[in-house]
Amino acid sequence: MHHSLRSHVREGILPFATAILAVAGTMLFDGSAHAAQASGSLALTSDYVWRGSTQTLGKPALQLGGKIASDAGFYAAAWGSNVDFGPAISADTEVDTTLGWGHGLGKDWAIDANVLRYNYPGARTGIGWNEVNVSTTWRDRAWLGVATSSNAMATRHSGTYSYAGVRIPAGERLRFELEVGHYALNDGIGDYNRASASAIWTLKKPLEFRITAHATDAAARRRFGDDNAGSRLEAALQTTF
Repeated sequence: MHHSLRSHVREGILPFATAILAVAGTMLFDGSAHAAQASGSLALTSDYVWRGSTQTLGKPALQLGGKIASDAGFYAAAWGSNVDFGPAISADTEVDTTLGWGHGLGKDWAIDANVLRYNYPGARTGIGWNEVNVSTTWRDRAWLGVATSSNAMATRHSGTYSYAGVRIPAGERLRFELEVGHYALNDGIGDYNRASASAIWTLKKPLEFRITAHATDAAARRRFGDDNAGSRLEAALQTTF
């Protein structure tokens, strides 16, 4: 690490926590005012890895989310993390905002469709961008989805990310999750593939410990750099409320 953990918490996590708590608090207040269902998530992870590449230069991240949903399935959500893309961009916070709809399809299937905005408050350059996501889930055991944008990763070029995953219970307190993804990007640099494998232990509901192995192909390493993609290990404490 280039900074001490104390400096990292002060400069990265605390500004992020202040911002996302304000957003989540507003959402939860609005949810109670309109009798909507409210939920949230909190995680402390050793590395924020998004689609195979680190978003924190391998440093820890605090991640907090809030969601309000109506009985009809419409929802609004906010999720955030501290980030570090280096001095050229100088972004230390990511706050994603989502409007969507999710609903069950019979007993076994569910569908979700949403519009997601990636926001980076305080960044020196305009790196925010939008994405449309559609996914389907079977019995909460397997999922398949696609995400598309005309400005993928703020490159001003289109991109489509396709992914599939499976969840495998192994007793009351342990489960495994496997996911593979392909990012088709039209910016002249090329597509890439990534995969992840996670083991999640329930310590005391709803607190969980997760360890995830991430891997990408050589195309991702060429795109993001050997230090930011390739093989990496992530550990996290996570909970829902």
